[in-house]
Amino acid sequence: MKILRQIGSLAFVLGLFTAIFIGMPWYVIISEDPVIPWWLRIAVFCLLGGILVVLLTVALEQSINKTSGKKLPLTDLDSRVLLMNSTEIPGREITEILGMVQGHTVFAIWLGKDLSAMVRLILGGELTEYTEMMGRARAVANNRMIAQAEEMGADAVINVRYMTTSVVGSAAELLAYGTAVKLRK
Repeated sequence: MKILRQIGSLAFVLGLFTAIFIGMPWYVIISEDPVIPWWLRIAVFCLLGGILVVLLTVALEQSINKTSGKKLPLTDLDSRVLLMNSTEIPGREITEILGMVQGHTVFAIWLGKDLSAMVRLILGGELTEYTEMMGRARAVANNRMIAQAEEMGADAVINVRYMTTSVVGSAAELLAYGTAVKLRK
């Protein structure tokens, strides 16, 4: 199902770019004959066919996911650095505050997935394309923050926080930050 949707998304994007960046300039600037050429017709059919395939696959996927209750596995890499969103670690004593650490990333999805998400806005349901994107962004930001903490020799990062903002279109920025500390052994 996902492959079929990706093929539809690819057909849409190719048709869109061909129609806009090749077809329209050709029709307006070069063409003296008002007959639309075969390649521009194919581009328009790819555009419309791609939208139709994406609509159908997203609708089918929605109905399948509702019955299966499928959840997305989103995990971070393992590390020896402990992450806590509190200011203290129960049963452990903080011996040294090393300073703030942060991990930062900006993620986006390509136009085909963005189209699928727009269809889900119409049909309703979870926008899995954005959920996956933000899950990957969170993992990358966490791993960068942990790498910075490990460079400082930290045992833990306390008071971990996340901040996200929309950058442009479907691109999102994610910042993970906290305080790197040393713990008593």
